[in-house]
This record gives sequence, structure tokens and C-alpha cells, in this order.
Amino acid sequence: MAEQQVQPLHNEKHANTKVKNGINVDFLKSQHLIPVVAHEFARVATEFPMAFVKNNETGQFQAVAMFGLEPGENLFVQDGKWNAGFAPLAATRYPFGLVKHPEEDQYGIVIDEASPLVGEGEGNALFEDGKETEYLARRKEALVNFIEFSRVTEAFTKHLADKELLIQQTLTVEIKGEKKDINGIYLVDERKLNELGDEEYLELRKRGYLAPIFAFLTSTHQVARLARLKALNEDA
Repeated sequence: MAEQQVQPLHNEKHANTKVKNGINVDFLKSQHLIPVVAHEFARVATEFPMAFVKNNETGQFQAVAMFGLEPGENLFVQDGKWNAGFAPLAATRYPFGLVKHPEEDQYGIVIDEASPLVGEGEGNALFEDGKETEYLARRKEALVNFIEFSRVTEAFTKHLADKELLIQQTLTVEIKGEKKDINGIYLVDERKLNELGDEEYLELRKRGYLAPIFAFLTSTHQVARLARLKALNEDA
């Protein structure tokens, strides 16, 4: 995979730069997990299983969508194409990103100039007469929203962890009659959830956490889809 060339976006330097619609399949094809935000859980759950992974250094949990059953495997990329009906926001942000200013609470927009989606031929213009286009304004708004959604999701995840509602589990899938274990992931502890007192349950409802919790629980049934895709891949 080509090295990224991430540069600050500038109206002079990128006066003629255009960005094609699409997803960076080169990057995604080796990603078996990608971060997701609570705002998209319901949509993610229709396509992918979700899990929480723990950063062993910080002890923090992060919600992820699972694209494969082992590192480096993405079962939704076939023949260089993205085959799912949806891609999480963390994937669709590319080739743009936001970089936080070291001293101020401000973000600058950056672009990966090495991306196959970036060029001067076809695509959506970023600037016209030195001013940002409506397309760029929309992309910037989506990036800012993603930062805000990520903060909300961090608070949501921390609440689940503090209430001990996350439990380490092994998912077992069957591929062509052989059982395979997926370790190192955390799921919502449904038993503990059902045992919560009325007050704690009401607090989840007031915070707006029930909908993402139920979407997350529903999503785990999609593990069977990953197993089917893997079996098909092995037959191909």
C-alpha cells in the first residue's frame, strides 16, 4: 500500500485538487476492525457485528465494527471493491482528516495527497476562485460532527465500563464444520443489564444510551454473516 502523504489543506496549494466519490479500498482491505460512533450503531448493526476492544495501556474501551475474523482480513472487500451496503463514518472520512492545534481547541483540515481518490482530473472540486466549494464545506461539517460523535461515544463507553456492563467474551463461529474462537473482545453483559435497578436503568434512558445498547446487542448476530463470507472466500 502506498505511503500516505497527509498535508494541511490550502486554497492555493490545492486550488485544482479534486476528490472522487468512493471508499479507500486499499486501506480498508487490511482492516478487520474499525472504530464506530454511537450515532451510527443502528445502521452498523444491519451489516456488521460490533464489539468493544480494550487498550491495555490506557484501560480505555473503544467500540468497533468487525469486518473480519482475524487481523488483516476484511471480508467485505472483494475484487478491489467494497461490497457492504454501508461504510462507517471512520471509513468515509478519508481522504480528509482533522488535526488538533497543539495549543488551542481548534482543528485544521488535512488531506492525503497520495490517495487514489485525490487528483486534478475527475471528481469534486475543493476550491473555486480561492473559496471553498459547497462539497468541501459538507465534508468539513462531517469531520467536525465525527469529532463530536466520538466524544459522545467515549462518554457512553466509559459509562458502560464504570457500571461494569462490559464483559470479556469469546465468540465462537463455525466455518465449514470447524469451530473458530475470536478472543480479546468485550460485549455488553446482557445479564447485568437486566439486573440493573430501576434508577440505573432510568439513567441509561435519560442519557439516550438504551438505543445504542440494543443496536449493539442486535449486531452480534452478524458474526454468522462473517463466518459465511469467510467460508465462501475459502471456496473461491
